[in-house]
Formats: sequence, structure tokens, C-alpha cells
Amino acid sequence: MSEQPATPKPVLRVTGVQKWFDDTAVLQGIDIEVAEHEVVALIGASGSGKSTLLKTINLLERVDDGQIFLQGDDITDPRVNADRVRARIGVVFQHYNLFPHLSVLHNITLASRNVFGIGKAEAESRARELLRRIGLEEKAGEYPDRLSGGQQQRVAIARAIATEPELLLLDEITSALDPQLVGEVLDLVGELKQAGSTMVMATHEMSFARRVADRVIFLSQCRIVEAGPPEQIFDDPQQAETQAFLSRVQGASTDD
Repeated sequence: MSEQPATPKPVLRVTGVQKWFDDTAVLQGIDIEVAEHEVVALIGASGSGKSTLLKTINLLERVDDGQIFLQGDDITDPRVNADRVRARIGVVFQHYNLFPHLSVLHNITLASRNVFGIGKAEAESRARELLRRIGLEEKAGEYPDRLSGGQQQRVAIARAIATEPELLLLDEITSALDPQLVGEVLDLVGELKQAGSTMVMATHEMSFARRVADRVIFLSQCRIVEAGPPEQIFDDPQQAETQAFLSRVQGASTDD
């Protein structure tokens, strides 16, 4: 009798996660698994827990109950070195968070050189290749305040992937952009998906979630209401809360 191939460990596993701010629950019993090369989109209204969930995964917020595993390692164990965990995860926030006193090239190479000990020449070579891929090779020596919002966000994404993280977290990365700049950032995320990146992204861009995500998770009132492939969530949602949310956001986009 032939042995069945072992099921690979998920890159990310969130089990029973609870988070409170004082007496207010912000995450309630969250269970998620993300496989290698999978893209998971978190959708929901502001305050539903999307950003807080990403912060717990990156250990910027400690969970009050439950566990989070990265490649099988329990990263919520209080003995874990949080900085070492964060070095394995790339994060892009909505407000870029580039260092204003550093050039674009220096922003991208900082973690490679200071955290991973990669030599200057190798780190800069990879950074220039990333800049070429995102169409900003000529901006290597510029400072962030000389770039448009869309350019800054693309540099932030390049910085996040320069260390080849095991997991990439994207937190509403287009919400601070002018509408005409959103497309160039979302196109880059689509390219990352094609390249095989494993991603969890909180987004209010429903059409983008439908196009790029392998799975969509709808959060409401700090809990998961419904999860499934994009075509099921957007075309045939099973829960009344999901139906009401999508009706509101899709109606708003039509009004625009």
C-alpha cells in the first residue's frame, strides 16, 4: 500500500485568537489557515478587526488567548523573540512608513544589511532589480518626499519583499492613495501573486479581492462571519451579514 504524501504545514495558522482592548473585544475566536503561495483577502467594515488581526500576526499586538503559528512555530509563545519573527514577515501599511531621511535605495536595503547581514553590494544589486521591476529604477537616489504616493507605496512593497519573507501582510495599502494611483499599486500586488508570494491582505477594494485572492474572509464585529473562494463570497454569499455588507459597499462604488 503506497504512502500518502504528507500534507504540508500551512505557512500561517491562527487558532482561537482572542484580543481585547480594556473591556472591548476586538478579535473573537479567529481561526485561519493560509497555505504556501495562497492569497487571502480580509474584508469588512472599519472596526471589524482586520488591521488588529494583521498586527497580532506580526506581534505588534499580543493576543489574549489562542495561538498563531508561522511555518509550524508557535509565535505567540511569550518566550519567542518578536524581532526574529518579524524578520520572517514582510509588512506594508497604508501610510508607507518609509524613512524620510533615507534614500529609496537605502530604505529598501536597510533590513537586508542590518538584520540579515547581507553585504552592501549584494543588497543594493537586489534592491535595484526590485526597483527595475516596479518601474522606479531611476528613483534609487531620491528621498521619499520627492515621490508620489503611489511611488512611495510601491517602494514600501519593494522594501517588504527585499528580504524574501515567508509571509507578506498588506494592511489597506491603497486607502491613503489618490484614486488615480491605486491601480499601479494593485498591479504590483497582482504580480507578486503570480510570482508565488504568500499573502494576507486587508482591503476595501472588492473588485481587486475578487481578482487576486484565492480565498476571501469576511469579518464583522470582530469575528469571522463567512469565508470561501471569491466567486462564492461575492456572487453567492450565504450569511445575511455578508449580503448586507456587500450590498452597501457595492452600492457605494456604483454611486461613485
